[in-house]
Amino acid sequence: MKTKTRLYCAGLLLILSASGSAALPDLADGQAMPSLAPLVERVSPAVVNIRVNQTVSTGSPFGDDAFRRFFGLPDMPGGQREVASAGSGVIIDADRGFILTNHHVVESADEIQISLIDGELLDAEVVGSDAATDIALLKVEANGLVDMPIGDSEVVRVGDFVLAIGNPFGLGHTVTSGIVSALGRTGISRNGYEDFIQTDASINPGNSGGALVNMRGELVGINSAIISRSGGNVGIGFAVPTEIASSIMRQILDFGEVRRGLLGVTIQPIDAEVAEALNSTVDSGALITEIVPDSAAEESGLRVDDIIVGVNDKDITDASELRNTIGLMGSGEDVRIEYIRDGKKRTTVAKLGQQQVTRSTGSEIHPGLAGAQFASSATTATGGVEVTAVEEGSPAAQRGLRSGDIITAVNRRAVRDLQQLSEIASANRILFLLVQRGNRSIMLQIR
Repeated sequence: MKTKTRLYCAGLLLILSASGSAALPDLADGQAMPSLAPLVERVSPAVVNIRVNQTVSTGSPFGDDAFRRFFGLPDMPGGQREVASAGSGVIIDADRGFILTNHHVVESADEIQISLIDGELLDAEVVGSDAATDIALLKVEANGLVDMPIGDSEVVRVGDFVLAIGNPFGLGHTVTSGIVSALGRTGISRNGYEDFIQTDASINPGNSGGALVNMRGELVGINSAIISRSGGNVGIGFAVPTEIASSIMRQILDFGEVRRGLLGVTIQPIDAEVAEALNSTVDSGALITEIVPDSAAEESGLRVDDIIVGVNDKDITDASELRNTIGLMGSGEDVRIEYIRDGKKRTTVAKLGQQQVTRSTGSEIHPGLAGAQFASSATTATGGVEVTAVEEGSPAAQRGLRSGDIITAVNRRAVRDLQQLSEIASANRILFLLVQRGNRSIMLQIR
């Protein structure tokens, strides 16, 4: 047993000494006792607790319009109530007071307060936010802040030791440890662009926006989501890599908004059945079915029927992977694209354009969509209109719309942007929305 203990301690000592981030451990009974305390003490002051106050609609106490009419009940508009929620954030620039957190932590906030590790309270404001990557940038005015250096998430490997620091369940600063379980996870969030780091370091509600830290004391991810049936930790948590968070932050600071890259293609996935129908030897990738005129794709020489199989030396196996890869890049970036044409692999370079996003509220489109917010980009890979937010208890919520839904057709007519959605909705009292939700399609009736 003593031999095993010595080997365990020696192994952890090797890890700590290799990281260069922790002091030599204390001694107990003449044996070295490994500890991450020096590392935790150094980085914890850069993690803040976030308290958000917002006003939400409670909806009508009698449900939807049809229910009230059936029972002859009067119209009773829903009320409003103040709610508070908690999250976490990471100071990444002490001099300028910049804090990274999740978009969903501060979304629709009326008031944001952060508390430092010593209990000091500060008012914060949102500099910019991006729902598609779930990243927001806050700013506070204060002296003596401590920031956390940003590490390179591109060199993170499965098996690396990491710490998760945040504010779970509003308890205050809490540190958990684990390893990187997987990289490049997608299909977790309904809101769009994903390339998550998966970890088994305990992440619970309230950890959102907190830090995923490597053994050098560097920020490598912003904790964002968990998979759990109970709402608590089951050892599967996800963080937005700092490569993505840093890119979003730079765009917000440089342009005051996120300028997402645009290739300008409509695509569909390739599988064995499609490959057989097309007499293609390639059974994975993204098949180009349409090219937007004057787009980056057209200028780079891409054509309809080309199959994109790689971007910047990263393999592209399906349409959603191409959408994620391009959407996480900024406009103006040069990207190297590998594609198959006539059975031969070719390469081209495209200078990404900028997605032009328009936004609208549901009440401006149709009464049955009240309480929802929409954004469209006529040049996204899949087209359609995205539901960016839905108020609890609103007509849109009662009819089944969810944040992250993509409306692709209305009354059997395809919609590519908000203008088309509005035109169809204004001419019809009843709408049948074809909605893409995750990997499935559903139809919702709107009155």
